[in-house]
Amino acid sequence: MRQWFLSYENRLLFVLSLSFGFVFFDRNAMSFLAPFVAADLGLSNTRIGLLVSALSLTWAVSGFVLGARSDRSGRRKPYLLVAVMVFSLCSFVSGLAGSFFMLLAARLLMGVAEGPILPISQTVMAMNSATRRRGRNMGIMQNFGSNLLGSCLAPLVLVAIASHYHWRLAFFIAGLPGLVAAWLIWRYVNEPRDVATASAMPMVAAESTPGLLSYRNVWLSMVIACFYVAWMVLGWAFMPVFYVNERHFSSTQMGVLMSVLGASATVCSCVVPALSDRLGRRPVVVVFSLIGALTPLAALYFQGPFWALCTLLFVSWSASGVAPIFMATIPAETVPPQRIAACVGLVMGMGEVLGGVFSPVIGGWLADAHGLAAPLMLQAGCAVVVAMLGLGLRETAPSRLTPKTQCSPTNGSIEII
Repeated sequence: MRQWFLSYENRLLFVLSLSFGFVFFDRNAMSFLAPFVAADLGLSNTRIGLLVSALSLTWAVSGFVLGARSDRSGRRKPYLLVAVMVFSLCSFVSGLAGSFFMLLAARLLMGVAEGPILPISQTVMAMNSATRRRGRNMGIMQNFGSNLLGSCLAPLVLVAIASHYHWRLAFFIAGLPGLVAAWLIWRYVNEPRDVATASAMPMVAAESTPGLLSYRNVWLSMVIACFYVAWMVLGWAFMPVFYVNERHFSSTQMGVLMSVLGASATVCSCVVPALSDRLGRRPVVVVFSLIGALTPLAALYFQGPFWALCTLLFVSWSASGVAPIFMATIPAETVPPQRIAACVGLVMGMGEVLGGVFSPVIGGWLADAHGLAAPLMLQAGCAVVVAMLGLGLRETAPSRLTPKTQCSPTNGSIEII
């Protein structure tokens, strides 16, 4: 283990994955604690959706704005360090909220802080990854820690604390790991020199912000992100409430079911992106997105043993592994290095605005009007749309390119030789 950690690429992967996992532990707290918060503050399903979408809105805006700013400055580490610290402190504020509007304000500020974390982290990871490991590294960085800590452990820990003590204490505890993440970044992450150098270079028109849309993979990834984020956010926002209120599972069972999704995503964060290194980005996005449509259908209609439902959810949630492929790896292999953070922020931001902001609000309205099954049906439809859009992506995986093309080991953009 010590020998593995001596490699900066491996050390960076470990620190950034763990740090994003701590951040996601904080972010997902609202979804898992929603039944407790709603009962205490008297929240409707619509207001639960608003709390989820509030963070997505400010996350989307700050992800692009601050990601682009870090591109221009050529500095990544200071932005990353401050963002993680502020985000963690916002979790403490959430625990102090005595009304819906105070909690909403805390979620808005939390989104501002979290927005630049993913695009900047993925930029640093892309610039320090070997070509043959780029897809796997970026997949692990985005999905492994976030799902192990934020999706697998968070529902078990936070629901247990809320059940035995209080949901406010759960928010306070959720904020602590982020401070540890800030220390790890300060101690182990170096400023990437090649990114800083590239950022100081004049940009041609195609490298300007509007010029990013001239790349087919970029604008198509933005559209895919809208429906993919909707698929994921609808699941996190309404499946816990559906399990408790409609399926009449206990809070402990609900925590286990949501934890299964995190366990699946933790495993698939390695498997799915690694498959895209070998089989290509496009086929992996299409096939696994179709599998993702089974998640809400299993929650809605499967009436078999509890363990069998857990198995179905584990398999179907493997679709979570495609997120870093279209959100980070494909953009990083498409655009120049000095625009990676802005490009990832643009794709992520569009997904958060249209998918993360509007889908939980629409889902909450549908739930109040037609029952909690409605947002889950909408979730299934979003997964199918992602698969259809994925067919239009242009392949960027180095292993699947023609002999006359190759992927630059420095920035991943396709070059003719």
